[in-house]
Amino acid sequence: MKKIKRSGHIGILTSGGDTPGLNAAIRGLGKSAASDGSFQVIGFRDGFRGLMENRSERLDNKMLSGILTLGGTILGTSRDKPHKMPMGGKYVDMTDVIAENYEKNHLDALVCLGGGGTLKNAYRLSQKGLNIITLPKTIDNDIMGTDVTFGFDTALGIATDAIDRLHSTASSHHRIIIVEIMGHRVGWLALGAGLAGGADAILLPEIPYTIDKLADSILERVSRGKRFSIVAVAEGAINREGANKIKAIEKKMEAAEGEQRSAFKEQIKQLDNEYRGSTIKMADELQKITGLETRVTILGHLQRGGTPSAADRLLATRLGTSAIEYLKKEQYGIMVAVDGERTKPVPMEEVVGKINYVPPDHPWIISARNLETSFGD
Repeated sequence: MKKIKRSGHIGILTSGGDTPGLNAAIRGLGKSAASDGSFQVIGFRDGFRGLMENRSERLDNKMLSGILTLGGTILGTSRDKPHKMPMGGKYVDMTDVIAENYEKNHLDALVCLGGGGTLKNAYRLSQKGLNIITLPKTIDNDIMGTDVTFGFDTALGIATDAIDRLHSTASSHHRIIIVEIMGHRVGWLALGAGLAGGADAILLPEIPYTIDKLADSILERVSRGKRFSIVAVAEGAINREGANKIKAIEKKMEAAEGEQRSAFKEQIKQLDNEYRGSTIKMADELQKITGLETRVTILGHLQRGGTPSAADRLLATRLGTSAIEYLKKEQYGIMVAVDGERTKPVPMEEVVGKINYVPPDHPWIISARNLETSFGD
């Protein structure tokens, strides 16, 4: 691999879903690089597709000015994968083209801002010989090896505010209000917002629920004179029946290979589609069992938009400036992780493909159970 030289060139791209704090990270990295002339920073448009198509522009101070408070990403983003790029109605491996453009732009390193999928794609490129650093962003907070990801705090505040606002209408109409919060595989966002917003029940992907136990907890509240209930639901929450079916197939898949393994993966995908993201169906069942009027609010992309919180601006700025420090030390093949009030370099191979699930004994879970919050288990 090439040695990083002073006054070298760094590429940067944002990939996957947009997240509050991306522009703060871009600004932190760009301004830090420019402060002592260490590197020139080249931004690539629309994630890995922009690098494949060689669509770029230099990130000078003029372009970085005024973006700290902006949501989204000034570079644009996409979910395209280097090894599986949509081209003319089919998927094509464009990894070699990306490596060629890396060389054409005389890059000493490429910084990729993204979540778990971006980490996988960046790791593949590092195995091709590219010098890569990643920064962990996602509102789901599901990346291993870091205390927290930027974007999570902003989304947590938005989801909590939504629950706060729904309390009044739930109380006025004596309703069950179900709030669907993002989080397909992990429940950090639903758990945090549910706990902070005072939800009466919280459903997570990590804790399979039964509709009867959820209904019992709500009817018990009614028996105590409570006029309403708020249920915070992660979009990937799953009932016990679905979880058991998926677990049984996963067990079979452990010993499978080749086509049989692929068939098991397809079965799991089908079960995911059937049992996850079924908030409307769950609400209908809950209304039938309890006899209480039930309404659903799906927050969706509201959680990813708007101005980043102060905490996310600070975090993203720290990560962006730290990335330059690691590049000066010629450290690559790493993710810049949060470690308390400091950052640390984590080798990508140690965290790629791993998911930061909510542990059953996490302090937030314990606090919620001590408050008699129901998890439907």
